[in-house]
Amino acid sequence: MTPQNQQPIRQVVLASFIGTTIEWYDFFIYGTAAALIFNELFFPTFSDVAGKLAAFAVFGAGFVVRPLGGIVFGHFGDRLGRKSMLVLSLFIMGAATFLIGLLPTYDSFGVLAPVLLVVLRLLQGFAVGGEWGGAVLMAVEHSPKERRGYHGSWPQSGAPAGLVLASAAFALVSLLPKEQFMTWGWRVPFLCSVALLLVGLVIRLRLAETPDFERVKQSGRQVRLPVIEAIRRHPKNLLLAFGACIAPFLQFYLFGTYILTYATTELKIERGTVLLIVSIAAALEVITIPAFAALSDRIGRRKVFLAGTVAYVLYAYPFFLLIDSGSPLVLAVATIIGLSVIHPAMYGPLAALFADMFSARVRYSGASLGYQIGGMLGGGFAPVILTSLQAAAGSAVLGIPPYMIAAGLITIVATYLATRAATAEEARAVEV
Repeated sequence: MTPQNQQPIRQVVLASFIGTTIEWYDFFIYGTAAALIFNELFFPTFSDVAGKLAAFAVFGAGFVVRPLGGIVFGHFGDRLGRKSMLVLSLFIMGAATFLIGLLPTYDSFGVLAPVLLVVLRLLQGFAVGGEWGGAVLMAVEHSPKERRGYHGSWPQSGAPAGLVLASAAFALVSLLPKEQFMTWGWRVPFLCSVALLLVGLVIRLRLAETPDFERVKQSGRQVRLPVIEAIRRHPKNLLLAFGACIAPFLQFYLFGTYILTYATTELKIERGTVLLIVSIAAALEVITIPAFAALSDRIGRRKVFLAGTVAYVLYAYPFFLLIDSGSPLVLAVATIIGLSVIHPAMYGPLAALFADMFSARVRYSGASLGYQIGGMLGGGFAPVILTSLQAAAGSAVLGIPPYMIAAGLITIVATYLATRAATAEEARAVEV
């Protein structure tokens, strides 16, 4: 693809952002439902704590298969192109989400209901495992090098945008009388995904393939097994990618999922109020992610990413000390600081950082594998771990901050090493 016929970057970025927003909406509405009502609908024979843990465990199951999705979609994305994999991942995600909305509950279908829930959640995880790498590379590989952080961050903004839609959808249906909400109201956000799916497919089918992939294809340098080649050529960068993801993923799912349960059950704040707070914080993050990414284009990925991770570590204790006052206003301010300011400083530069770590021939596979395994380690079972730590310690402020700090220290070390100036050999490794 020549510069003359290259697709306009604004069109690519907008399409990537809309597509990832839809995909993450589908992924997050399960997390929202798990935090609020799935323990009652699918695990009613469990105790309250055990039911929440079971619902969150199914949430985590989606993360377990995300690396598999990254490997499969990465393999074909590096061999056949980014575009076709983006279309396929969106279709699988939309179909699985729609079917969750049709599932019978435990009361009407017995133990098969949670079994089917697990199967569909695994399909969601498989799809989103292939989504991130393709969407990010669409934006990054169409972008000039000096703007890759900014352009690559817009697909990242699709995650909080999807969380906004998911939280808003549940906030609306939660206005229904409880009996209606528990019988059919909770299904509406899942069923509406079919309309979003159609919109996303139309948008993605119009995208052109990336210039980087076209150059690799025209040169005949595609590799037979991209994921094996990524592991062979970039083993250090893969390990560092795992570590770099831990803190930002833990931070996101603490504020996007766990806090829904904690605020409604422990702080006794109304469900609709908590959903509104999370929606506002996530909406602000849609803007702050590209803002921090643009800053990373100017002053460097390392400075921005490390500043965000240090702030995350320092905020662990103050956050829980603040929100335990039980004030909705304090919860709102504390959540906005954590989700709209601290988290995007880490998450914004992540896409361009990962793209820089892998050569174009194996970039889809390498970036996807690093991101998805890191995401599983940091966020996959975060709600389960956080709920367990709170229960074991007797309070969140005693049990959770040490875990957050340990995760942050791992990310600080990994990010520092990953963003250091490359040696001549490493520099050649990431050339297209």
